[in-house]
Amino acid sequence: MDSCFDLLVVNPFLGWQEPFEFVRLARSAIGRRPLIALSDRDSLDDRMIALSAGADDAVGWTGNLPEILARIAGLLRRSRIAAGQLGEGELRIDLIDRRVERAGRIIRLPLREFDLLANLARVPDRPLSRDALLKAVWRLDFDPGTNRVEVHMSRLRAKVDRGFDWPMLHTVKGQGYALRSRPY
Repeated sequence: MDSCFDLLVVNPFLGWQEPFEFVRLARSAIGRRPLIALSDRDSLDDRMIALSAGADDAVGWTGNLPEILARIAGLLRRSRIAAGQLGEGELRIDLIDRRVERAGRIIRLPLREFDLLANLARVPDRPLSRDALLKAVWRLDFDPGTNRVEVHMSRLRAKVDRGFDWPMLHTVKGQGYALRSRPY
């Protein structure tokens, strides 16, 4: 049961079980993975029981599927960041092991290219300026007058985008560079 799931959703409020103990048991079984408790009724008492027993979130099942899916996505995003992981869709970046995968294929990156990609992945779909990247990756508070960002972005594109269905790395004219989490 170690790596076959990222999150657990349970309804501990079925009549045949003790809700508090059920959530505690689920929490102990899944370790640090996120746990969401659903309730058939939208009851504050149910949510409080689930949260005090160890659930990361609790929501009443009122037929609002988009809200539940948004809560699941938020918990997954936070748990990956807490575990030292970035990326969405087919891109996975492990900040601890300095490992990058796209669509299951390992991509080997030198230090600067890894740092560039990690900084872009922290704000997916939003451009980072050349100055912001110089500061974050090279620790420079000034423009050295070189094309080091452009050179490293070119090398990074060759590794992250070449051979895949769609490009993730984009130049945003007048704004900088962005990592797209999905094709547009």
